[in-house]
Amino acid sequence: MTTQSPPYRHSGEPHASGLAQRLNWLRAGVLGANDGIVSTAAVVVGVAGATAEVTPVLLAGAAALVGGAISMALGEYVSVSSQRDSERALIQKERRELEEDPEAELKELVGLYEEQGLTPGTARLVATELTERDALKAHLALELNIDQEDVVSPWHAAFASLIAFTVGAVLPLLTILLLPHPARIVWTFVGVLLALAVTGYVAAWIGGSNRWRAVARLVIGGALALGATFLVGSLFGTVIG
Repeated sequence: MTTQSPPYRHSGEPHASGLAQRLNWLRAGVLGANDGIVSTAAVVVGVAGATAEVTPVLLAGAAALVGGAISMALGEYVSVSSQRDSERALIQKERRELEEDPEAELKELVGLYEEQGLTPGTARLVATELTERDALKAHLALELNIDQEDVVSPWHAAFASLIAFTVGAVLPLLTILLLPHPARIVWTFVGVLLALAVTGYVAAWIGGSNRWRAVARLVIGGALALGATFLVGSLFGTVIG
């Protein structure tokens, strides 16, 4: 049996519960993929610029993939854990205030609704009804913009970053290992820039910003990073050669 949305909700709008969780792992996934593509590609292109041998490129790429994936996941876990702890502390603080002085909290809620443009009578009516239904939820939503049932998970973010970084890193690594030298460098450039265009578009879609501006930023930044590391690798290879 399917559950239909209330008639006042427009289809495609993010009203459903769990939205913060989904955006959390989606954001972490996109950023992880982007970092995996750029950092690993920069390493393997730099090494490939210094030598035509496959083994050094494989070792450097594998090290960049493993180290980067773990570092990305750990960073996301620490960051989102801090955010979750802050949200939980605010929820606990609001719950304690409601228990200690519910009348003052009701007056505060009324005042907040008046600041939203409601008349004093309507603001009191709305605040009273919401308080009777779920006082904590009403205060968290209006004061702090927090849903206690939708606190972000650091594990979701860490796992999404780990997988996405790995998937992103595999693209330049396989491209530069499977294709012959020197064509592999050119096709790695092409593949990486196309992948960055995709991740930039998705990231802008998630954030609601201009898609093509985000794509341009990532592609230009990625091209500069690859060009710089290839130049360093080429110079190093020339010196030691």
